Amino acid sequence: MTQSVESFGELLKETRHSAVHLEMRDSYAVSGEADDFEEWKRAGFANTDPGSPYWALWVGLVSEAVGRGVVMRRARIVSEPVTDYIRFEHAGTTVVIGAGEQVRWLPRRRASDIALPGNDFWLFDDRLVQFNVFGGDSRWMHTDFTEDPAVVKLCASAFESVWERGIPHEQYTV
Repeated sequence: MTQSVESFGELLKETRHSAVHLEMRDSYAVSGEADDFEEWKRAGFANTDPGSPYWALWVGLVSEAVGRGVVMRRARIVSEPVTDYIRFEHAGTTVVIGAGEQVRWLPRRRASDIALPGNDFWLFDDRLVQFNVFGGDSRWMHTDFTEDPAVVKLCASAFESVWERGIPHEQYTV
């Protein structure tokens, strides 16, 4: 079970200024992308068709949000050498950039002195944090939400520190 893109879309529709996403895992076992990941491993190339069933809903959500002025940024902290999963993510990132997201990558060795929360998160309009909690097997478990000002401040600071050091997607090679 995972959070649906549709329920995430409801959060994004309420967002007015910014949505930032920090990813810190080297692999994810998200059921909705398992087939595409297996196909990428077999064929050696990623599905980068923004109109495909894999991408269409996400591309629509991002394009709509960006079109009304929401700045969407995603930062990924990755171990090097990168995992196959990170290679897969990197290969498909052109689609989210084409939809309007900005993406940067930070090698984990350059993040050692950054205070980071324990889980990946989305931060909406510097007011609402959605933590994405994953199990040890990399499967999504659940989401936690908070508007606690101290947690929002930690997440905003962590994201901005990673973003500042991050390497723009077009310059980061895997």
